[in-house]
Amino acid sequence: MDERRIASWIGLLFVLLAFLVPFQPPLHASGKHRILIISSYHREYLWSQDTQRGVHHGLLELGYFDQQAQIARFLREDRVETSRAVLRKLWMDTKRKSAPDEMVASARRVLEEAEAFAPDLLLLGDDNAARLIGSHYLDTPIPVVFWGINIWPLKYGLLDSIAHPGHNVTGIYQPGYMREGLEFLLRLVPGIRTLGVLADDSETSLAKIKELHRLEETGKLPVKLGGTVVTNDETAWKKGALALAAQVDAIYLTNHNTIRDATGRPIDQLALGAWYLRNIAKPDIGDEKQFVEEGVLCVADDSGYKQGYEAVRMAHRILAEGMDPATMPPVAPSRGALIVNRTRARQLGIEGRLKSQPGIEEFIDRSVALDRHPVAP
Repeated sequence: MDERRIASWIGLLFVLLAFLVPFQPPLHASGKHRILIISSYHREYLWSQDTQRGVHHGLLELGYFDQQAQIARFLREDRVETSRAVLRKLWMDTKRKSAPDEMVASARRVLEEAEAFAPDLLLLGDDNAARLIGSHYLDTPIPVVFWGINIWPLKYGLLDSIAHPGHNVTGIYQPGYMREGLEFLLRLVPGIRTLGVLADDSETSLAKIKELHRLEETGKLPVKLGGTVVTNDETAWKKGALALAAQVDAIYLTNHNTIRDATGRPIDQLALGAWYLRNIAKPDIGDEKQFVEEGVLCVADDSGYKQGYEAVRMAHRILAEGMDPATMPPVAPSRGALIVNRTRARQLGIEGRLKSQPGIEEFIDRSVALDRHPVAP
């Protein structure tokens, strides 16, 4: 048998072995999995709280936590050791530290701590962690599972394709459920024809705005886009909100976390939300539960809880079942609840209409933004 034929048979053998031998992620000498969770944001952020509830529920359900008390400790200390795992959590804080140099510095700090921890698996929450940390670990032996990438999971070059990721990275992404949300808003307020978009200038908001425009261009948006405000300047954001309210029937309020005042100081999302709720008397919508908790009228929830929970389930398949991330397509969970804020409905004078809307799946009866900022900022 000539050398070329031998080489061909050896190559075929390696291909077969790749399918027959399960993927084996690295495991620490202690026999416990070392799982590192890196969030793009900060612990007080409502979205982060929702994703962390899903992560913690999944870890408890699948046996990485032994008991509920360990979750409470993990929430306080961002580290815990259980009978099965050593768990660590790091926060990048890129909503409040959103300038490019601040995000690079945060990524550098987090990478140093990650290297010191030596994880067996990484869970990366949201776009900035995926983009800045995921790229560092691409094609290493450490499996990486992301959650919360907005709209299109291929955009950071971590995956070859949806069907065949091809590397050590896979995860859970957010489809947005924007059309479903707007159809829901139209059932609550049937006269809406035009929609204004109010956003900060962030990776998250820009992805959502792009998707709204794509839906309109393909004839799938049930309203007409009537103007967009995208800025990280507090004064421009507020002026833009007032101008939009004067020219459209409803507002799509997307993220407003990276906005700064005239001195460059970050403005708290809920302080801006309180100003908005007091000054803009238009039906409004977001795409995540955090916005209706803040005080916006309604959402078709692109659930943060499901993002975190499904990411842990995917990670478990890698750690416990030997699944290879390279062969695991990224997944978008099903839509969360159709939620209405009764306080906002009352403020807009449409609370009476809610009784005739059987499709509402959850009510919220308070506004976190107004509760936190009872005096106008």
